[in-house]
Amino acid sequence: MKLAYYIKKNSLKDDIRVSRLLDTLRDGGCLLYDVLSRDGLEDGTEALLSIGGDGTFLSAARVAAPAGVPVLGVQLGRLGFLSENSPEQVAEALLAGTYEVELRSLLMVRPECGLPRGMSPFALNEFSVTRISASMLGVDVTVGDNDLPTYWADGLLVATSTGSTAYALSAGGPICTPDTSLHIIAPVSPHNLNLRPLIVPKEAPVTVVPHSRDGMVNLSIDNSSFRVPSGTRIEVSEAPFPLKRIKLGNSSFFDALRTRLLWGADVRNNNGN
Repeated sequence: MKLAYYIKKNSLKDDIRVSRLLDTLRDGGCLLYDVLSRDGLEDGTEALLSIGGDGTFLSAARVAAPAGVPVLGVQLGRLGFLSENSPEQVAEALLAGTYEVELRSLLMVRPECGLPRGMSPFALNEFSVTRISASMLGVDVTVGDNDLPTYWADGLLVATSTGSTAYALSAGGPICTPDTSLHIIAPVSPHNLNLRPLIVPKEAPVTVVPHSRDGMVNLSIDNSSFRVPSGTRIEVSEAPFPLKRIKLGNSSFFDALRTRLLWGADVRNNNGN
């Protein structure tokens, strides 16, 4: 089995858990090499190991998704919602073949001013525009041919179902299972009492035009960002390909909600103890 591995945090390269994982896979007959960009992926690569936390997984997804290479998250970070598997679980599952590949929808973001050189237009979690100073934004949004009321807020985001547990959750959006075919439009700290997060079909194109008295706004695509001029037209749509994510047999979205986000945590749920 030919595997690439992606390590964003240099200190992890000397972590004993990483060394043990890679040695175990090599001993099991796997061919391994490290990669930092899409151009570094070799032909015949069967999977990319994202070693670190969820931020590393987002970066690894941008490397692997366009090439159709599945990504497996190895948890060495803090939250572990996308990278949920311990190194020991990963080695055992890969060598035994006890895993499956699921598809996760991606966003494609196209600002009319273009993207900085080398920046990917694809997002697994969300796209957002946010203010750069104390002045709030006025954000015009169109879904298909339908104009929405202007959002007055610190910003606005468009999230995938995967991203419903990321920035969109903090913005008051709903929790969605990753296989749900939708996008979430949510204002960030809105100054409208009657504009709430909105769910739209993922097939519907979304156009966002932010306006700011500062003349510039911050545009983010997952964990990458840059500034664009006020009034920039930004087209957001479903990417033409999904992310292939490797899921181990014991993985459960609802268990992750309970253990990592403490979903439903309540002293009354302790069975009387």
